[in-house]
Amino acid sequence: MTLDELLQKLWSDYAGINKQADAIYRLLTERGEKVENDHIAFRTYNIRKIGIDAIAQHFIKLGYQVKGEYEFKAKKLFAKHFEHSDDKYPKVFISELLTEQFSPELQKTVENLVDQVPENKINDSMFPVSGRLWNSISFADYEKLKQESEYAAWMAIFGFRANHFTVLFNALKTFKDFPEFNQFLQDSGFKMNESGGLIKGSAKEYLEQSSTLAHPVEIDFADTKKTVPACYYEFARRYPLPNGKLFQGFVAQSADKIFESTDNK
Repeated sequence: MTLDELLQKLWSDYAGINKQADAIYRLLTERGEKVENDHIAFRTYNIRKIGIDAIAQHFIKLGYQVKGEYEFKAKKLFAKHFEHSDDKYPKVFISELLTEQFSPELQKTVENLVDQVPENKINDSMFPVSGRLWNSISFADYEKLKQESEYAAWMAIFGFRANHFTVLFNALKTFKDFPEFNQFLQDSGFKMNESGGLIKGSAKEYLEQSSTLAHPVEIDFADTKKTVPACYYEFARRYPLPNGKLFQGFVAQSADKIFESTDNK
């Protein structure tokens, strides 16, 4: 599979779940904008079989290299970001839940899920967009996971797919600044993540970020159907470093609040 094919499959899967992303994309293109994707984010558990490296291997084979590492102590997460040698391609951000820092009950639930993942699926080039590779959990088990970690609960029902895509604000031409852009989204009826402020980060940190709240979807649990938050759309404005080049990394404090886009609001 080529990188372009993988990216298209990731977008098709993501936009199929997150209807607001497709709607925002169309709104921007109708304004005459050319939408560029800054980065794609993935979630996983830090169990070696399916950890960051299991997802990253498929991007590394297609020309990506690790460029940064991040710790999120409050969320109990670790992450890496990857960049392609050709900067026309989006960055890839992969985080993993530090399961050993949670209760034995959560650890057991996660281990039971991971045990169901076939080894041949992990090495398949479609692994980053393979979805949930285990049996459905009950809604009660989902709620128990969510009490400890929203991230753990999201992963249990959505599996391996893009958690979010990210519009690069710098490539947009019809907005005077980032606040005007975010106001445009709100005026268009999209609910935004205001945890830590509508805009996270600052020019001093060389990065500003905002995001919608996750689009709700109906999920078939093992025992019932329930509507839960799925994926969201992120927006990033990058600022030039002293050397004149745009900052390409991430700010852990800001990303920590972006993770909350999938919380129930």
